[in-house]
Amino acid sequence: MAISSVNSPSAERRPVVIVGAGPAGLAVGNVLRAASVGCVVLEAESRAVVERRPRAGVVEEWAVRALEQRGLTEGLLARAQRHSACEFRFAGERHRLEYGELTGRHHWVYPQPLLVTDLVREYVDVRGGDARFEVRDVELRGLETDRPSVSYTCPETGERRLLHCDFVVGADGARGVSRAAVPAGRARIARHDYGIGWLALLAEAPPSSDCVVFGVHPNGFAGHMARSPEVTRYYLQCPPGDDPENWPHDRVWSELRLRLAAEGAPPLTEGRLVEKRVLDMHDYVVEPMTYGRLFLAGDAAHLVAPIAAKGMNLALHDAFLLADALVAYLDGGDRTGLDGYSVACLRRVWDYQEFSQWLSEVYHGAAAGDPFRAGTASARLRRLFTSPVAAAAFAEQYLGTAERY
Repeated sequence: MAISSVNSPSAERRPVVIVGAGPAGLAVGNVLRAASVGCVVLEAESRAVVERRPRAGVVEEWAVRALEQRGLTEGLLARAQRHSACEFRFAGERHRLEYGELTGRHHWVYPQPLLVTDLVREYVDVRGGDARFEVRDVELRGLETDRPSVSYTCPETGERRLLHCDFVVGADGARGVSRAAVPAGRARIARHDYGIGWLALLAEAPPSSDCVVFGVHPNGFAGHMARSPEVTRYYLQCPPGDDPENWPHDRVWSELRLRLAAEGAPPLTEGRLVEKRVLDMHDYVVEPMTYGRLFLAGDAAHLVAPIAAKGMNLALHDAFLLADALVAYLDGGDRTGLDGYSVACLRRVWDYQEFSQWLSEVYHGAAAGDPFRAGTASARLRRLFTSPVAAAAFAEQYLGTAERY
């Protein structure tokens, strides 16, 4: 029996190799398994880490319906909260926007770790999918040929393993190997830096409102988002690169009370802060989202700051378009979906990026230190609550209904 070495990796073959076990990669894997298309998911972290990584929790209604069509909503429909309104607080007043009444649609609040846990369980435990966690030194080769391959180091044996395939799905995030495998000059990367940070907080405290609350204040933006009946997500605008240790318990709650204050608003229910991390607000878009037999999805292809809670929804949009296109080609030879994948995804990506940029000015203009930006931000807010047309346009973009999947 030949002994494999680093220089002669043991080889297997799968039609599709998926790099990354986030929402995009797992959604693709589940759709392929349901269609009996062979695939394997490679992930650098352990299953336990993947299932508890702190991430966003807003799922748009179209995404819930798309998950439901594929049998992937058992946990979500049982435990998620439905939201049909949001509230802006500025100039000491509360302004509620009933987007459910305007559109007949709503948001679902379901933390990404719960969705990922559901998707891993369905892929591995229910559908018998092949997922390999804690792999090391992943390399993508031959992407411009009809015989691409992915190699990695097995964590149990230290053996080098090789997977030949027809297609590679790069869904391993902003710092993964997939995006780095696209040679310089073969894709344009458009970037935008907002020059601000958000202190992301998770409090062991029940929500203090029945909806998402956005506080627009000269001290900076503040956000309140329910995560469960016992846990609330808060955000505080801060300098980019700020140290979370600069925000002890008392300072956090003092600023939250100040920035979310408004006449008639109930007091905030305080609780222990179980998470504090600073998110620097920036965006990027890789265009096109393909290189040879490599198809990028989710944060590997585009990052949208959490300003409008669009990231997970874009990842799912990519995943469903790509998975359906792969099934159509591998089952019947139809290349239409694969050929149009990047263009179809980028239409929604740029729409969401534009809305995030618009909303950022609403959130952060008052604290910009620029009277002109503060004035235009105030004008946008006034228009939102005095013009039914402006309110309806906001609701459509906020809910992601402008271009349905």
